[in-house]
This record gives sequence, C-alpha cells and structure tokens, in this order.
Amino acid sequence: MSAALVDAGPLVALFAKREQRDAARYNTLLRKASVEQWALSTTWPCVVEASHFLDVPQRYSMLTWIGAGAVSVYPFSQESLGEMVALMMQYTAEPKVRMDLADASLVWLAADTGVTQIMTLDVRDFSRYRLPDGRAFDIL
Repeated sequence: MSAALVDAGPLVALFAKREQRDAARYNTLLRKASVEQWALSTTWPCVVEASHFLDVPQRYSMLTWIGAGAVSVYPFSQESLGEMVALMMQYTAEPKVRMDLADASLVWLAADTGVTQIMTLDVRDFSRYRLPDGRAFDIL
C-alpha cells in the first residue's frame, strides 16, 4: 500500500467552484489512491487553512468528506509545536519566503511517518523543504 500527505491547496481545489483545472488533477489522483488503497493523511492546520479559503457550502462538503474517512487527520500533541516552530524559523527568509503552520505540520508529519509523497499546489516551497534525514518530497 502507498501513502501520501494532503496539503490545504488540493483540499480547496477539490471543493471550490473556481478551481476546475486543479480539481480534475486531484480527482484523478484520488481515484488512483482509492483503487490502490493509499493511506491519505493531513493535519488539522491544513484542514483549518482549507476551510478558510472555501465558501460555506463547499467548506461543509469538505469537512463531511474528511469526517467520512476520505483522509485521516493525523494528531499531534502541543509539545510538537516546538518542532514546528523550529521548522518555520528554519524555512522563513523574510520578507517574502515564509513557512506557515500548515506546511510545518506536514513536514513534521513526513518526518514522523516517513511518508514523502505529497499532494500540494505549493511546489516551490515543498521543493525546498527537507526531512531531517535530508530526503526531499515527491510532489504529486
């Protein structure tokens, strides 16, 4: 079985009316993931970020979809926030390049689980992020 992480961008693309091109791409990937029984995971910061960018009806649809088990929301303890803050500090170069909490949570999750495949629209940033052992992300 394969596994992949899911960033906020694909969640928005799947449910927003305005993201047709990206929605088709991620619907195709999700069909493949379903057939091949991939384990899909995200984090609460990604769910919150995606919720912020979706209109109310689409937000409810996304949350219902996640609640039905389409994507697992990986838990973390508040103590893990220190590791995420360290990542944010490491990958932030003011004034224009910043790592947000959602990205930090996915880098933390990849380090914790070893999963490096990621569904993201944020190619520029996830191309520069590295796991503690130096591995890069495989952007889907």
